Amino acid sequence: MANQPTRERIVAEADQLFYQQGFEHTSFAQIAEVLGISRGNFYYHFKTKDDILHAVISHRLARTDSMLSHWELEGETPTDRIRSFIHILLTNQAKITRYGCPVGTLCTELGKLDHPARDNANELFTLFRSWLRRQFEQLGRHADADELAMHLLACSQGVATLASAFQDEQFLHNEVNRLEHWLTSITTTEQQESL
Repeated sequence: MANQPTRERIVAEADQLFYQQGFEHTSFAQIAEVLGISRGNFYYHFKTKDDILHAVISHRLARTDSMLSHWELEGETPTDRIRSFIHILLTNQAKITRYGCPVGTLCTELGKLDHPARDNANELFTLFRSWLRRQFEQLGRHADADELAMHLLACSQGVATLASAFQDEQFLHNEVNRLEHWLTSITTTEQQESL
């Protein structure tokens, strides 16, 4: 991270701190201190905390879009790609168990604050929703693709919230297995109906 330009370092560190302790409880001073930069250098790049928040949301949107594109290339079938989404709970299990879902926690906090950036943060969920809907459409589930996408998003958010609340990685593993069985059941049903 030391080789990155200062602005990028600020955004990356703010992203982590917003996730770990929340947007409201993270100060300019904390971010500057962690990075070891002067307040003047900090203010050169960002005038307000909201400026940082917008940069963090843009950073997350770009990172999420890149991840979805990678899953698109990596997964041979829509089922494989949806499974990648489900497995993100396992990939990030230590962080999720400790802090919850980075998207869900930020959207919830900004909603409670009635913050103007709330809708921008919600674009992260929209990105996942649209991508999952396309995967279910490719499975032949045109009529209920959006409903299935929302169901999977809701399940993953619930799993992340409860795994964090109870600090329970085993629960997270069990729920990922259930989501995989659910995915297999709707895939099998669709294949049987197409015969």
